[in-house]
Amino acid sequence: MAKKEKKYEQPKEEPQPEQPKELEAISRLPADVQEKLKSIKSKLEKFQKKVLEKFDKYIVGVALMPPPKPEELQQLQQMQMPSQPLPPSPQPEEPKQEDKDKIYTLVLVDDSDSKTMSKLELRDKLSAIVNGIAKEIDPNIMPQTLILSELWQNCFDAKYELLQLIALSAPVYDTGMLQAIKIAEVHKTMVLKKFEKYIVSYVLAGSLVQGKATATSDIDVWIVIDDTDVKKMTRVELKDKLRAIIIGMGIEAGELTGIKNKINIQVYILTDFWDSLREANPVIFTLLRDGVPFFDRGIFMPWKQLLKMGKIKPSAEAIDIFMGSGEQVIRRVQLKLNEIGMEDVYYALLTPSQAALMLYGVAPPSPKETGSLMREIFVSKEKLLEDKFVKILERVVSLRKAIEHGEKKELTGKEIDELMSDADKFLKRLKRLFTQIEKIREGQEMVNIYDTITTVVRDALKLEGVEKAKDNELVTLVEEKLVTEGKLPSKLLRTLKDVMQAKGDYDEKKLSKVDIEKVHQEAGAFIRLLVEHIQRKRGRELERLKIRIKHGTKFGEVILADQMAYITYDIDSEKREISKAKVNESGSLGQIEKSSLEELEKAISKVQMPQKTSIKGPIFEDLKKIFGNDFEVMMGY
Repeated sequence: MAKKEKKYEQPKEEPQPEQPKELEAISRLPADVQEKLKSIKSKLEKFQKKVLEKFDKYIVGVALMPPPKPEELQQLQQMQMPSQPLPPSPQPEEPKQEDKDKIYTLVLVDDSDSKTMSKLELRDKLSAIVNGIAKEIDPNIMPQTLILSELWQNCFDAKYELLQLIALSAPVYDTGMLQAIKIAEVHKTMVLKKFEKYIVSYVLAGSLVQGKATATSDIDVWIVIDDTDVKKMTRVELKDKLRAIIIGMGIEAGELTGIKNKINIQVYILTDFWDSLREANPVIFTLLRDGVPFFDRGIFMPWKQLLKMGKIKPSAEAIDIFMGSGEQVIRRVQLKLNEIGMEDVYYALLTPSQAALMLYGVAPPSPKETGSLMREIFVSKEKLLEDKFVKILERVVSLRKAIEHGEKKELTGKEIDELMSDADKFLKRLKRLFTQIEKIREGQEMVNIYDTITTVVRDALKLEGVEKAKDNELVTLVEEKLVTEGKLPSKLLRTLKDVMQAKGDYDEKKLSKVDIEKVHQEAGAFIRLLVEHIQRKRGRELERLKIRIKHGTKFGEVILADQMAYITYDIDSEKREISKAKVNESGSLGQIEKSSLEELEKAISKVQMPQKTSIKGPIFEDLKKIFGNDFEVMMGY
């Protein structure tokens, strides 16, 4: 029996993806222009491939730049050849034909791992090799090699022209940095145009500036808003209103640029930012340490420099500076004993001693009190240090004081040798003390992270109607009340599970230093997300406490906070007049007294949310007395 011939079926065509806007625009260009663009693209792809083969992971971006203005080109060239000053920029001329054929290309290099040579040497070497590769492919390719540290230094110096040039470039290869700069620059421009006088700083942060970015990394930006002159609304209202508009602009910037990576926008009002800084918030300290300002009014960079100098305490950076200073100073003393002598030995011992106290969690005391405090904490209380080393420090402090007051005129060679020997022993012992303190702090840090997270989780659950929750119920409740209902992302639940697991491992003494560091990194983002959720929720709950009143041409407001009513007669007035009155059981208002915006904010912060509020009839009679008979209660205002 002959086999039945199988009928051939035309394969179904897969649905084609939507054509990108760039390709759609190119298809409408004249044929000769399209051909030229294809030729340029082919050359750039070949150039990019050879550059990547040569330098691999160090290249973070290759892009086709628009023809730079003379001053921009000179700036790029000057950054590549600092030892060869260039002549002043010529006056703009009609572009020559050979200039029109030039293909300006940006090569962005990550130099964070450069250890064998200086950054200038690295840049010069890279530029020479990249230029050679370009000439082999096409002499018209004009590569501009830029290292990340110099780009960031320009931002630190408030020179943002290169950011604008990069934002206008077309990426040929990108690990994520070029698109981050482009969307951040577009978003920054939109924000400044709308709120320029209120914007203190616009900062790029997160994995991108830490050298850990991938092509799919989120783009983290921080915006600080000046709220020191707010009169017409509470600071919470100002932050919520501006934050909503600024985040909306972030979505718009993503649509304009076609960049799909999520832009995470954190909006801080200046007073909150300052409070977080004073409280040693690790998230804020990380922002100051790693962040790169794309716009700054002279606030962010001074804070960054103070942190780098170790003037903002306590911080890991400051502790590192103090810890490292001792050995550096001792080496200098060995080179010029007679010239420096006592002064440097004094600071070589005192500064690391203060660093040890800072690492323990104590603010550095005066030099006179440092020895006694070290004895009290490390010798008597913790039993980590032998008293003979405290005596070395006290002897050096006493000797310096004697020299300073003229009681001792000079140091002999024998005394200097003894000081150097004692200082060397002291610093070696202090190194071991740092390790001992860190072990103590690791345990404290795990407990602090756990306590902070469980407290914030319980605050968030209270807003969902869960008054009490045991520790072993938190994961389930967060999943049911927050994650399943789409109020928070699922990654938050994973972090909470990791923290609970880490706390269990810590209790069983299984937790390593690496595990603690991982939990610490995840905890910051977790707390930030949950606090933002709580703030938004409280803002919505706060609206339920308000009665909006229209009387004549003015708008007033009554806020019911627990058993008190706070009355604003004209919410649009620059000098906002506020009164308060107790709410009686009958619903009527008691005696009206003078109040203030600060007292109102304090009362709102103490309100337990959600608060069930009811309005009884007698209050409307009191509102007539306050606002007059002809008033209206505004609904959905």
